[in-house]
Amino acid sequence: MVTASVPGWMRRLCLIPALALLAACGGRENDGNPAFRANGEVIAFSGGDGGAKAACATCHGLKGEGDGRLTPRLAGLDPGYLQRQLDDYANGRREHAAMRAIALRLRGEDRAMVSAYYAELPGTAKPPARTSALYTAKCAQCHGAQAEGSGPGNPALFGQSPAYMAAQIEAWRTGKRHDPAGVMMAVSRALAPAELRLLSNHGVAPPSSARPPSTPAASR
Repeated sequence: MVTASVPGWMRRLCLIPALALLAACGGRENDGNPAFRANGEVIAFSGGDGGAKAACATCHGLKGEGDGRLTPRLAGLDPGYLQRQLDDYANGRREHAAMRAIALRLRGEDRAMVSAYYAELPGTAKPPARTSALYTAKCAQCHGAQAEGSGPGNPALFGQSPAYMAAQIEAWRTGKRHDPAGVMMAVSRALAPAELRLLSNHGVAPPSSARPPSTPAASR
């Protein structure tokens, strides 16, 4: 068949207009046409009937790889972590106007499905072969020796851009990200500018000869 040679991502993008036609013909229920919520992949490419501007793939990439700047990679992250971020955007615990609007369009089960979809995608980034002494002291206890993460409370850091990492550290420092235990706020406020730049490179810098005092960290 001719469609056999068409890449999967192109077929998924072509599915969105078809789903829009179904919505126009079939009307809308209170929570939108269920065709847009068939599974996590459909939600990722349709935005839960929100169109291209609300589709995860528009900003986070066709493979969940992020944009290398302020939009993070989602592929391979813990599903519980991903769902909690969507919940926090919806309830205002994490500030981001666009993400709040997108999250509010999705029901709880929708957030769970799209989170599971991205968690199952293979990440293209690899953990660093070695990490800095600063990373080991400040972050490794919770985020893993190679920034590989540990469960829904402590996501993998490798593969995220320095710009995104710096923005999140700043958000914790200023209280714009939910941090119930106050650990990330304390860690971020104790960082000197040079240390922030080093940690923003998610632990890939070569080891330093000076090891700062150990401080536990946890991501919320």
